[in-house]
Amino acid sequence: MSLVKLEGVSKVYHVGDQEIRALDHIDLVIGEGEFVSIIGPSGSGKSTLMHLLGCLDAPTAGRMTICGNDLSRASQNQLADVRNREIGFVFQAFNLLQRLNVLENVALPLIYSAIPSAERRARAEKSARDLGLGERLLNRPAQLSGGQCQRVAIARALVNNPRLVFADEPTGNLDSATGEIVLKIFKDLNAAGRTIVLVTHDPDIAAVSKRVIEIRDGKIRREYAP
Repeated sequence: MSLVKLEGVSKVYHVGDQEIRALDHIDLVIGEGEFVSIIGPSGSGKSTLMHLLGCLDAPTAGRMTICGNDLSRASQNQLADVRNREIGFVFQAFNLLQRLNVLENVALPLIYSAIPSAERRARAEKSARDLGLGERLLNRPAQLSGGQCQRVAIARALVNNPRLVFADEPTGNLDSATGEIVLKIFKDLNAAGRTIVLVTHDPDIAAVSKRVIEIRDGKIRREYAP
């Protein structure tokens, strides 16, 4: 079953009288349970593609279906609804709130889903413990290592049990040894059936996935198995 299907998708921005075609007639299918990397240099269109796949934006043209939802001309509210129900995000900069502890950071997506507080705490604690953070639940981000912060971010991404997890340069702020540990977490999640989409500029990092999609100048140039 395909979770992502793009058919002739383009994304065009206008800056003054200049047209910028960030994506140009993209066709792409990502099946349930896949581990896919999207790779390309700065300005290639990979970030724009992730914004579309992550329901942060709608295409200018073409058809986009995410988790069975046709979002080709979706409103911001429709995009937000699918994003909150179906998608988890992990970012290079962790994006943790410094004033909140681990448990509170992990629970944040559940607040937007109107989950009762007792259930929020139980689900957040389980997600954090599953990522090896059981002894750090009351610590704030400033009291954690970079690798631990990224584990918090992964636990937060998983707390809503999303069908799709997007990781945008997830090892970019980590040393190589810690980065390998984080990449193993994604491999283990995929082995357990989770669909993972990893965005990176580094071919060595992309090689942990099962399929690599190389994008340049807003087009998919090739797909290959690493």
